[in-house]
This record gives sequence, C-alpha cells and structure tokens, in this order.
Amino acid sequence: MTILSESSAFRPRIVRYCPFCKPDGPAIVETELAFAIYDKRPVSKGHVIIASKRHARHYFDLPTEVQANMWHILNKVKQILDRQYQPDGYTIGINEGIAAGQSVPHPHIHVIPRFEGDVEDPTGGVKSILRKPGEPPLP
Repeated sequence: MTILSESSAFRPRIVRYCPFCKPDGPAIVETELAFAIYDKRPVSKGHVIIASKRHARHYFDLPTEVQANMWHILNKVKQILDRQYQPDGYTIGINEGIAAGQSVPHPHIHVIPRFEGDVEDPTGGVKSILRKPGEPPLP
C-alpha cells in the first residue's frame, strides 16, 4: 500500500509501508473501527499500541466516533495488561506531529505499563519529557 503524506506536520513523501494498515501480529482487542496490538519495539513489557483501522495522518483527522472507540479499547487493554503483567501504573499517550515524536503517520495511542523502579525518578510523568538532563523534576 502506498500512502501519500501531504500534511504540513509531515514532510511530503511517499509512505510505502504503514505498519498499522497491515499489522503483522494478531490483535489483542479489536472492534470494527480500531484494534490493539503489542508494540514491536516495546519500552516496557506489555507495551501496547491502539490504532484506528482507518488510515489518517493524525489523530485529529479521525472522526470522533473512531477516537472514542480507541479510548474504549484502552479500558479493555488495561484489564488484559493488569492480569498479564500486574503493572504499578501506566503511561498513556499520543505523539501527534513530528515535533511531538510521531514517527508513523497513522493515529495510534501508546499504552505503556509502568513498574516501580523502571526509571530513577518518575516525578512529573509525561511532563518530564521536556526536562533537560540534570534539571529538577517539575512540581
């Protein structure tokens, strides 16, 4: 499948492969509009991606019905991950646009199980992504 990416947030280019349009592995949760799969490059055990079945470049390009369905799947994914891995918490997020770290131009939500001690100081959570090394945690 060839997808032309023309969005101002992405440099114009041909995307020859979209890993979420044709996922390799089985879905752990699936609906008519979206699905959840284990991330092929996990940052923690149980790292899951929730993606729309409809190809779009950005999350905000999706109809609200699809967006809501992705969040509905999140609740089912959490139940599965709680049983399988018993995490101490979760980091849940969307990298929207290149400046935010989006590397695949297809809407997806990261569900990252977190465990006590997986980072030295988790204070600030996602807010700490903009913290420079050596800076104190955000209040």
